[in-house]
Amino acid sequence: LAWAVWLITSRVLTVQGPIPERGSPVGYRLMIPLLDMCNHDRKSPHVLTGRAEPGGLLKIIAGRDVQIGEQINICYGGGVAGNDRFLQDYGFLDDVEEAYDITAKQLKGMLPVMEGNGGGGSAYDRVETIEALEDTTVEEDEVELAALGEQTGEDVKSAIAFRIGLKKALARL
Repeated sequence: LAWAVWLITSRVLTVQGPIPERGSPVGYRLMIPLLDMCNHDRKSPHVLTGRAEPGGLLKIIAGRDVQIGEQINICYGGGVAGNDRFLQDYGFLDDVEEAYDITAKQLKGMLPVMEGNGGGGSAYDRVETIEALEDTTVEEDEVELAALGEQTGEDVKSAIAFRIGLKKALARL
């Protein structure tokens, strides 16, 4: 059952609904056939655009000419999602600092959380999380990651790599 839930969750996309007269638009989690074939690339010139509303269209707009047979990538989260979302929703980490910086700024309350629980929560929860990260140093985490054997699952390795990246991003703030 957990595998089935992850399979669906990893292929769903949050799409904004109509812009209301007051307040923020509601996000809808949609499974859109074929769109899940686009991989993530934060620097992709191609953009997903549109809204989930009656008569609305979702389109991938090419940011440059596309060659026959070329893979089309998009930036997941529209450039405002961090590695907390990528790891939780898709099972991967973006290797650019910006993906960790977004999460660190959300954790510090400097950026709003766009969806999910990410770096959000109450100020107390964010402080508790930052304090928990201080239980080990980046160096200790790097040693732990390097010492993990082949039998260690990718989920554990990714969690430690995320912790390292987040600590480095918090140090940059």
